[in-house]
Amino acid sequence: MRLKPLIASLAIVVSGTTFADEGMWQPHQLPDLESILKAKGLEIDAKSISKLTEFPMNAVISLGGCTASFVSPKGLVVTNHHCAYGSIQYNSTPENNILENGFLATTPAEDLPAAPGSRVYVTETVTDVTKKVIKGTEKLSAKARYDALEKNEKALVSACEADDNYRCNVYSFHGGLEFYLIKSLEIKDVRLAYVPAMGVGKYGGDIDNWMWPRHTGDFSFYRAYVGKDGKPAEFSEDNVPYVPDSYLSVSAKGVQDGDFVMVAGYPGRTNRYRIAAEVDYVFNTSYPKSREHNSKYVALIEENSEDGSKARIAYESTIAGYNNYIKNYGSMIESFNKGTMYERKKQFEQDLTAWINSDRKRKKQYGKVLNELSALVAQSQQHNERDRMLGYVHRSQMISTARSLYRLAYEQQKPDSERESGYQERDLPRFEAGLKRMSRRFDANVDKAILLHFLELYAALPKEERFAEVDKVFELENGFDKTKHSALLAKMYANSTLDNEDVRIALSTQSFAKLEQSQDAFMQYAKAIFAVMKAEEDKDKALAGKLQAARPQLMSAIIAFNEAQNKPVYADANSTLRVTYGTVGGYSPQDGLIATPFTSLEGLLAKNTDVDPFNAPEKLQQQIKAKIFGDYTGGMNTVPVNFLSNVDTTGGNSGSPTLNGKAELVGLLFDGVYESIIGDWDYNPALNRSIHVDSRYMLWVMDKVDNAQNLLDEMKIVK
Repeated sequence: MRLKPLIASLAIVVSGTTFADEGMWQPHQLPDLESILKAKGLEIDAKSISKLTEFPMNAVISLGGCTASFVSPKGLVVTNHHCAYGSIQYNSTPENNILENGFLATTPAEDLPAAPGSRVYVTETVTDVTKKVIKGTEKLSAKARYDALEKNEKALVSACEADDNYRCNVYSFHGGLEFYLIKSLEIKDVRLAYVPAMGVGKYGGDIDNWMWPRHTGDFSFYRAYVGKDGKPAEFSEDNVPYVPDSYLSVSAKGVQDGDFVMVAGYPGRTNRYRIAAEVDYVFNTSYPKSREHNSKYVALIEENSEDGSKARIAYESTIAGYNNYIKNYGSMIESFNKGTMYERKKQFEQDLTAWINSDRKRKKQYGKVLNELSALVAQSQQHNERDRMLGYVHRSQMISTARSLYRLAYEQQKPDSERESGYQERDLPRFEAGLKRMSRRFDANVDKAILLHFLELYAALPKEERFAEVDKVFELENGFDKTKHSALLAKMYANSTLDNEDVRIALSTQSFAKLEQSQDAFMQYAKAIFAVMKAEEDKDKALAGKLQAARPQLMSAIIAFNEAQNKPVYADANSTLRVTYGTVGGYSPQDGLIATPFTSLEGLLAKNTDVDPFNAPEKLQQQIKAKIFGDYTGGMNTVPVNFLSNVDTTGGNSGSPTLNGKAELVGLLFDGVYESIIGDWDYNPALNRSIHVDSRYMLWVMDKVDNAQNLLDEMKIVK
C-alpha cells in the first residue's frame, strides 16, 4: 500500500472540526492538510512548506540529534543551549568555563570550533525507494532478508554519496512498509558563535526539566562555515561563513494565546504503533530498570569528581543527558500507571483482530501477523537482563573504544560495500571525531568506578546467562570480589594507553593482524569477546529480518483499519524532517489547576535564589528590576520567557524553529510538559503540550544582557 494514496484519503478524513492537532507530518503531505492549516492561521502557501529547497523548509536544518535553523545570510544557526551543550563543554576548562559564564564572538574570527564531528545537515531531496530496497527480498527470511535489505540500502546510499558533499540515508516508514532515501548537504565546519550563561541557558536545571512553569533561555548560536568555493570543507582558518539559500526572520512581536504555530524539525522516535506486549515490557521492565541504573551512573560520576574540576567538566554533558532520561522515564512510568494506555492497546488489538477476521480476504492476508509478531517480540526479550547489564559494562569508554577499534580493523579487511554500517569509508571522519572527543570527555577514575559497579551487577547474573569469555577476562568464574576486582581494573587502566588520543588515532589505522597482537588489556578484552559478540549480533540480525517482514504486514492492516474508521494516518517519527502544527495555549495538568501559556521575566526573578540552578546573571536581574524591556514585549506588559503550545513533538525536535503563520521565527521548541512525555507512545490532546523559549526573550537577552549587537545586526528582526 502506497503512502500518497493514503494521504489523499486522509485530506477528507481530517477536514472535520473535531480532529486533534496530532501528527508529525512529512512535508509532502502538507498540501493535503491545507484547508486545516489555513483555518488555523497559516498565511503562506502550504505547498511551499512541502518543498524542501524553498523557504521556509530550506532554512530548517539537522544537527544529527537536534534541530536548528539559519537566521542570517552569514551562516548563523540558532538551536537550543542543550543541543550545543557538548560543544560548550568541549570548549570549557576550569580556567575558562564558558558553560558557566557564556561566550560571545564579537566577530566571526572569534568563533570557537565546535566539538569534533559536529555537523549541519541541510535536507535537499526525499525520494521514495521502496521498490529498490525490497527488490529480491520477497522470498527471503531471517538473516538473509536482513542482509539483502541492508545491501540494497547501502547501494542506494553509495550512489547518492558519489558527491562527497552530501550525506545520504535510507529511512523506513510505517514499520518498513515504505522506504525513503534522504539526501542532505553535510556542512563539516561548525563553530560556536554565542552562548548565554548557564544561569540563562539552563536556568532551573534538572529541577525544572519537563516542568511548567518554566523560565529557561534554552538557546545558543552556531555558525556554519564552508570553503572559499562555497562547498563543505573540514575546519580551516581560510573557510568562510556559509550563505544559505534562505533564512528565517526573527519576530520581536511574538505570539499571543490562541495563535497558530507550526514546528519544523527532526523528531527522533515515537512508538505509537507498537503492540501491547512491547508496551508491557517497556513500561514494567525496561524503563524502571534503566531509570535505576542511569541514576546510579550519574551518582558514580558525581561521587568520583569534584564540582568544577576537570573531571566533572568532562562529564557535564553526560550528566545532563542521563538526568534528562531519568526524569523522562519517571514521567513515562507515572503516566503509564495512572492512565489506560495498556488496556486501550489490548482493546485495539482485539478490535483489529475482529475486523480482520470479519472478512475472508483480510483474514487470509493479515490473520496470523499479530500472533507472529507477538512471538518475535517475546523472543527479542528472552535475555533482556543479560543484555542490559553487559550493555552497561560496555559503556566504559575504555571498553567501548577498544571494541570499536577492533571492529574497525576487522571490517576493513572486507570490500567497503560489505562492511558493517558505521565502519565504512563514509563513516571514518565521524569515527575519528569520536576518538578525539574522548580526550575531553573522559576521566580514568570515573570510568573505572562505573565499570566496577556494573561488573558486579553483571557477575550477579546466573552463570548460564553470562558469557564465559567475559568471565575469563575479568576473572569472574568464582564470583565478584570488590577488593580483588578493583585491583584488577586499576592494573588494566594503569597499563592501558587508550586514554591517549594519539594512540587511539594510530590504532585506528592499524591492520587487523597487527591489532590482534596488542598487549593492551582492553584491546585483549575486545579480542577475547569478539567471536561470541559477533555470533549474538548475527542472531539479532536474524530476528530483525523476521521482524522486518512482520511489522509492515501489521502496519498495513492498522492503516486499513484506521482508514475504515476515518482515523488519521501518519508515520512514527524516525529522525526525518517533519512538520507539526497547533495553537498557543495552556492546559489543566490535574483537577483544580490551570496552567496559563506564558511565563515572564518577573516570574523568573521570583524563582531566583542566586544558587544553582536558579542563579540568573546579575545584569539580567538588574534589567528586570529596572523594567528595561525594550521593544520585546509584543503588546504585553513584560517580556515573555517561555510559552506553551499543543504541537505534537518529541526528542530530536529540540532546537526546532517555532513559526507563526508567516513563517517567522517566534520561538524555539526545547521541551515538553511532564504529563506529555508519554506522547512518544500515546497521544493525549488534553495533556500534550510543548514548551518553547519565546523569541522575545532570546532577543531581549541578546540586546539588554549580553550586548550581542553584532549578531542582532546580521539577523532580520521583525518588529
